[in-house]
Amino acid sequence: MRPAPPPVRGGGGLHGFGVRAAGEGYAAAGFVGQPLFCTAQSAKLPLMLQRAKTYGKLYRDFAWRIPERFNIGTEIADRWAKAEPDRLAVIERRSDGHIERRSFGQLADASDRLASALRQRGLRRGDRIALLLPQGFETVVAHAASAKLGTVAVPLALLFGRDALSHRLRTSGARALVANAKGFAKVRAIQEDLPELDQVLVTDGAEAGAADFWQSIADVPKDFEPADTGPDDPALMIFTSGTTGQPKGALHGHRVLLGHLPGIAMMQEFMPQPDDLFWTPADWAWAGGLLNMLLPSLYLGVPVVAAPSEGFDPEAALGLMEALQIRNAFIPPTALRLLRGVPDIQKRFRLNLRAVSSAGEALGRETFERAEEALGLPVNEAYGQTECNLVIASCAALGVSRPGATGLPVPGHEVAVIDGDGRELPPGEAGEIAVRRPDPVMFLRYWENEEATAEKFRGDWMLTGDQAFRDADGYFYFKGRNDDIITSAGFRIGPGEVEDCLNAHPAVRMSAAVGKPDAIRTEIVKAYVALNDGFAASPELADGIRAFVRERLSAHEYPREVEFVDAVPLTTSGKVIRRAFRERARAEAEG
Repeated sequence: MRPAPPPVRGGGGLHGFGVRAAGEGYAAAGFVGQPLFCTAQSAKLPLMLQRAKTYGKLYRDFAWRIPERFNIGTEIADRWAKAEPDRLAVIERRSDGHIERRSFGQLADASDRLASALRQRGLRRGDRIALLLPQGFETVVAHAASAKLGTVAVPLALLFGRDALSHRLRTSGARALVANAKGFAKVRAIQEDLPELDQVLVTDGAEAGAADFWQSIADVPKDFEPADTGPDDPALMIFTSGTTGQPKGALHGHRVLLGHLPGIAMMQEFMPQPDDLFWTPADWAWAGGLLNMLLPSLYLGVPVVAAPSEGFDPEAALGLMEALQIRNAFIPPTALRLLRGVPDIQKRFRLNLRAVSSAGEALGRETFERAEEALGLPVNEAYGQTECNLVIASCAALGVSRPGATGLPVPGHEVAVIDGDGRELPPGEAGEIAVRRPDPVMFLRYWENEEATAEKFRGDWMLTGDQAFRDADGYFYFKGRNDDIITSAGFRIGPGEVEDCLNAHPAVRMSAAVGKPDAIRTEIVKAYVALNDGFAASPELADGIRAFVRERLSAHEYPREVEFVDAVPLTTSGKVIRRAFRERARAEAEG
């Protein structure tokens, strides 16, 4: 039986959110209520789920109480620092194996100093600050400082290449960049094309055109008066891919952190619990790593583990979890599949896991069962997307766990499967997953793209573009996308960006990028390429095209397979027709 929707506090309408100006959305809809707890010693967290006997009771009894004023930076740093300054915030395992522990007091101090330094350098409320960093203490400091200053953090992945970074930096209009040396080396190559970027801080030391991060904050006042922000004030811009054109910047308000708390409680078995310690191999620049782990964990006072790496090594990951006795893990499905290659995990590693969650792509029955066997506990799957994350989840502690199913709607979120007219479909009938607005986890709008924002909604339903059906008990079963997004190793890849890069190669006349089913990565990027006159198809040319895209975009977006074709069909409006190529790639995978 489908659970009843959660009660709504206040009498505001359900329209407008997502297309209104920032500050006129969630609060205006009547969801703002009593302030959150003010001290670290408070025993109850109003927006966290308290244990209940049944999921139905948990869902029915939940009500949002969003405070009128809220700032991510002060909530993840200062609130804990004032009550328990020595409380552990970040455990960082550096590449040389050295372990460094940082407290909430250190986080509050460093983020105050960084906010002061950025203000002295001319950054003002509403400006965008790009973060091109690996997992690490500096990343947390930068996020907290940006929020305190009232600027908008733009997290970027270090694996991005020149073109991908250029688009995101230019589109966001970032005025400042905080990066490590590796990240700045990529940006320096395109810096002349970024006239708005006038302040750069590098965590590895000063370079030409960039100041030393730590030196820059050493001599500035540590007492900083944070911006007085409301829940709808912009805090984050996370880029997401579409089926055509370049990626769009999804703008989120400070409330996005609060919106994730019920889902975190479900998929992490009612965190916080004594001795909880949270780690993810996912990049903190990804919505999953940032919002499914980092920011909520710190908000709850649960320390996080930072362990930067170039890629997922299952043996190393298991060794890390054993060495630090990690209690909570968020592990994307591709990483869980790679654990299958490690023999005798339960015998060889003394793990101390309490809860494991996963999201980013469908887990599937086989991976769910094998992961449970390997890790010794069920994996709680979750669903969402950059625009509206963590709205469906499983929770084994509640009995909400079913192999092959993603889960049930998280309390506080109304999620349905609808048809093309916006009507909710009955159990067993496939349609599009949709989330009703207003919702505190939902994006404010696409940055400088009102048309795309409007197209994301049908009435009060936010469209996800994902196909699913529900069973008689309300569980969601993911079927696939109804657009051309490629899901590879947990990353959602827009073919338009890949094709733009492919078409920049001197040999390429036209291209189509599609997802080809893959047992490990869910899908790999496959490119069908039509060549310009004077170029002949060859394995060497295919290798060169792959390397070209990998260098200019990223290691997760380049086509692992390139096939040469005579022509790439286009619609009358000039858009690539990918459907036939998708079917062709699927047939190849099945054959």
